[in-house]
Amino acid sequence: MAAPAALEPRTAPVTWHAVAAGEVVERLRTDPAKGLDAAEAARRRVQYGPNRLPEGRKQSAAMRLLLQFNNILVYVLLGAGFVKLMVGLWLDAAIILGVVAINGLLGFLQEGRAEKALDSIRNMLSPEARTVRDGEVRLIAAEQLVPGDVVLLESGDKIPADLRLVEVKNLRTEEAPLTGESVPIDKTVAAVPEKSTVGDREGMAFSGTLVASGRGRGIVVATGADTELGRINQMMTGVAMLETPLLRQIKRFGYAITAVIGVVSVLIFAYGRWVRGMAFVDIFQAVVSVAVSIIPEGLPALITVTLAIGVQRMAQRNAIIRRLPAVETLGSVSRI
Repeated sequence: MAAPAALEPRTAPVTWHAVAAGEVVERLRTDPAKGLDAAEAARRRVQYGPNRLPEGRKQSAAMRLLLQFNNILVYVLLGAGFVKLMVGLWLDAAIILGVVAINGLLGFLQEGRAEKALDSIRNMLSPEARTVRDGEVRLIAAEQLVPGDVVLLESGDKIPADLRLVEVKNLRTEEAPLTGESVPIDKTVAAVPEKSTVGDREGMAFSGTLVASGRGRGIVVATGADTELGRINQMMTGVAMLETPLLRQIKRFGYAITAVIGVVSVLIFAYGRWVRGMAFVDIFQAVVSVAVSIIPEGLPALITVTLAIGVQRMAQRNAIIRRLPAVETLGSVSRI
């Protein structure tokens, strides 16, 4: 087992489902009956790393909370609230700042629940695996699996890595975590066309799925982030923050409101000061009152509550919404 694999998953991705079982054995330089020897398994573990899903960079709870207030309308409301405090209008200030705080808290709590749900993907991995090494069946930690390892499967087992099946006996697996298909899939050792979807790859057993019945033997072809489950995890952790049409409209509306407040404030100040000859304090209070009355204090909270209702309805259908604004664009989705 000293020779390296002829073609290795991480350096040269292979559509293993389209490769005949015998060729998989040759490419990964393994033995379906005896498995890898300890020395070769150790070498490959150094090369491929542990069989676990990498954790993406996470925002701290404090940063996630602060980002809830990154909105032009919120800036305007905060400004109005602090101005109210300056002139001693405590009740008005408390109402405005309370609306802002509730709005931010709703978004923060929802995104926190979504993060926890996404973290549960890592719990789908099996903690242990029955593998063949040095010709002996051993129960090892799933993290120690490497490409080329031979894994034995029985009814009730959670599959610890992506496997190319080389031996099956009435083997059926539950692949709902990957495909959403609730009906167990019959498995074979036959190769399938290269462009087959995950649900049609009958010669593969995927990490995180469950053996519903039967027995089987498979060769590990992908571990950790290279598995199908790992790709899903990477997509989830790599979600980009894009502006939805709703966010763009809110931003434009916020800028427009700010401009209107500025113009109206200047006009009122000029009229009161040079036409009516009012005292500065009186003019200032009048400007603040008019400016605050223009601001739609309840709009940010209304938007957040509306989106949160959409999130809850999606959650009832087992869909995780990671960012609240995504609910709006999901309304245009007809097929996934």
